[in-house]
Amino acid sequence: MKNLTGRRVVITAAGRDFGRTLAVHFAGLGAEVFLSARTLAAAERVRGEIRGLGHERVHAFTCDLTDPASIRAFAAAVAERTDQVDVLVNNGARYLHGADLLSVADEDVADTIASGATGTVLVTKAFLPLLRASAGPDVVNMVSACGTAGHHRSQAHEAFYAAKGAQAGFAEILSHRLRAEGIRVISLYPPDFHNPDPLSEEWNRTPRGAGDALTANSLVDCVLFAISQPRDCFIKAFLFEQVQGGV
Repeated sequence: MKNLTGRRVVITAAGRDFGRTLAVHFAGLGAEVFLSARTLAAAERVRGEIRGLGHERVHAFTCDLTDPASIRAFAAAVAERTDQVDVLVNNGARYLHGADLLSVADEDVADTIASGATGTVLVTKAFLPLLRASAGPDVVNMVSACGTAGHHRSQAHEAFYAAKGAQAGFAEILSHRLRAEGIRVISLYPPDFHNPDPLSEEWNRTPRGAGDALTANSLVDCVLFAISQPRDCFIKAFLFEQVQGGV
């Protein structure tokens, strides 16, 4: 596993689920982690878990991805503690379930698209100056198979598909335009996947055979592989085949 000592990593929506998983692994490899969640309590809880493992260089912030002012405040708070960011992980996006367009409230539609699409654009914009100060900057976007053309196998609501489609379009043009600066934009398009608790024994026992569903374990491996490559290697996207018979 790559030693990330000295690397400074920002992760959005790290108060639970895959964002928490990434925060635990980045910190465990020596990175200084700046994690955010919609509530400060959630971010501080994960910070406490990581510090309990003996990793002190982890910081907790609040960031509501639907609120431009909150995003700017998050970036400003990080800038007070570091003059550069080496890895920005755009992990945050509200999931919305439901295969019927009429099944959710308008406010839920707006919140889902704002957090996933607008939030990703504004977070990247806010952190771009700190990324440009790094000698080896990477932007990692956790998109979804829902952001790929023709995908229809998820039970996610249409608003989630819309948010992920927007993320995918943003990642594509961002990769092209930042290439000349040496900023790599790495996007992952996983189908629904299993996310075992990274602090439990289940993490190491999770089946990872050809007939098993994709796991967070493998997604973490993909992210670490991509950011550890020499700077002439621009891995733009990871696309995944779903397990046969999957939804």
